[in-house]
Parts: sequence; C-alpha cells; structure tokens
Amino acid sequence: MNRNEAIGISPFQAAGSLQGFVISGRWPDTTQEWAQLLALAVRVASMPGLLPTTTVFGVREDVPEDPQPGTVGLVVAEGPVLGDFALTPGRFSDHQPPALIMLHPPSETTPSLPECEGSASGCVLLPGLPYLGLEHRAAWVEAEPDGTVVSMISRVGIDLISDPDTAVLAMLLAS
Repeated sequence: MNRNEAIGISPFQAAGSLQGFVISGRWPDTTQEWAQLLALAVRVASMPGLLPTTTVFGVREDVPEDPQPGTVGLVVAEGPVLGDFALTPGRFSDHQPPALIMLHPPSETTPSLPECEGSASGCVLLPGLPYLGLEHRAAWVEAEPDGTVVSMISRVGIDLISDPDTAVLAMLLAS
C-alpha cells in the first residue's frame, strides 16, 4: 500500500439524509488516518438537518455499481442507535467490518465547551483481536458547523466499556 496516495472521501445522501461516504485512493491504515477520516465525517454530520439522529456507519470493502476510478469501498449508514429501527446487538456478528463509526448530530451532542453549541461528534472503533495481541483502537472527534474541529482524541488498547460510544459499537459487534 502506498501511504503517499491520498485517501478520498465523498459523502452521499438520499432524501436529504446522510447515507454514507465513498472512499477512493486507499483505505486508512493507521489510527491517525482513521481519526482524520472521522473528523471529515463529523464535519459533514454537523451540517444542520443532514443527520437526523445518532447513526452507526459500517465500513464495507464493496464498491458501488459502476464505480469511479480509484474507488476502494464504502462507509454506509447501517441504522440508528435508538428508536423503532435501531440496530440490534450482534448485528455484525456474521461479518465483522474492519471499522464502525457512530455519528451524533448537533441535536444529540453535548458540546465539550459551552461556546461550541451546535457541534456534532463521533467515534470510530477499529476492533482488534486482543487474544492475538491486536489491540482495539478508537478515535473521537467533535466539530462545529463551520468545520472547526473542537477536539480529537485517538487511543490504542482501549477498554471497550470505558466509553459509551465504544461500548455500543462493541455490543453491535458481539454475537
């Protein structure tokens, strides 16, 4: 994999709601690159009305029909965390995605600073296999509607139940 090749990210929507992102060039291959992808996704989610509720997005290495040159895969909205159509535990037990992303719209984000009202937030979980020495990795981002990243944190070797977002994503992965 050529780390000098850019990672392209293009959001797509349907009926006025964010449905996912097309990834081109190459997949992120470090926790830092996944955090950067998350930062862009949270910036998009901060646009008023684009993300109606907290939603989980799954990484798929499938490409859309008739893809543009360089397309490597998709990050697709899998469903909301709460409500009638909420995802259920074990949703990804048959096929574990390489990453899960949870995006919170401004209406469901408690800003880390009082002056950041209207911020969106999100988390990316890169599940590991701890018994094989591959640690869980995660990143969290908060961004304002103007695109300003208010906070960005990434960690390796996390305890999945220590954070509500990683706990929910881990529950969805559990069989």
